Amino acid sequence: MPVQGSYLFVILVWSTTPLGIVWSAASMPPTLSVFLRMFLALILAVVTVFTLKIHVPKTKQACLLYFYSGAGIVVGMLLSYLAAQTVPSGVISLVFGLAPIISGLFAQKILAEKAFSFLKIVALLFSMAGLFLVCKTQIQQLDVPIQGIAYVLLAVTSFSLSGVMIKTVPISIHPMATTVGALMLVTPVFAIIWLISGGEVNYQQWQAQSIWATFYLAIFGSLLGFLAYFHVLQRLPASTVALTTLITPIFAISLGTLLNNEVLTAPLVIGGGMILLSLFLYQFGDKYLLKNKQLLSR
Repeated sequence: MPVQGSYLFVILVWSTTPLGIVWSAASMPPTLSVFLRMFLALILAVVTVFTLKIHVPKTKQACLLYFYSGAGIVVGMLLSYLAAQTVPSGVISLVFGLAPIISGLFAQKILAEKAFSFLKIVALLFSMAGLFLVCKTQIQQLDVPIQGIAYVLLAVTSFSLSGVMIKTVPISIHPMATTVGALMLVTPVFAIIWLISGGEVNYQQWQAQSIWATFYLAIFGSLLGFLAYFHVLQRLPASTVALTTLITPIFAISLGTLLNNEVLTAPLVIGGGMILLSLFLYQFGDKYLLKNKQLLSR
């Protein structure tokens, strides 16, 4: 698939994933839900690799790539599922919208990228103000526990760090190989986490919505979603990949409101708008100023 197609697919999957997480963990333990998702995705991935005869390298660099990819999945996914117990799906997607800015901060230290310009610092501060407004509203008006908000913040931080660390591994392999390698690492970890947390199944309580959401997340959110994500991450800058989070919150909030009866308050809209505006300023502010300077200098 062309990288543009993979990029659009990532946007589609990430727009629906937060709601899928909320639904899949609605009638089953979150640790079991995420384990089943990864286990099903791993089976499908292994079958795909053997069918298409895709080589999965086992070199030191490849294993390091799998580790960085898997670490982001374990921490980010687990915390996202725990947060989904109390935090609306639209808010989860909105907080994940901070990924480009957090990735930029990590990239400065790890990839030696340029320090933030004045406009990017403004964007960072503006996004923090928007995030504060969103979190304050969720905690005070909707009784969302602060622990749930903290889970989401830690999840997006882990996701951003993982994306930057992947860029430090000088290797180019098939995206499906990366997907299989990462899933082979994370699936046993999620199994252990589920067992340690009690190993509850209680399948009598499972609702059809949770079962179908788990299958959707396994096929699209994990297998095909990871495949598309690793594809674009290999060929596009980490900040460009993270730009998808400027688009997905709009769709995710709309889906949560229409399909899950999530409350859309005025402060949430204002705070969300501030975050999206800060992301737009972060990504395009410097380019706009440079373009205007070039026009004025002619």
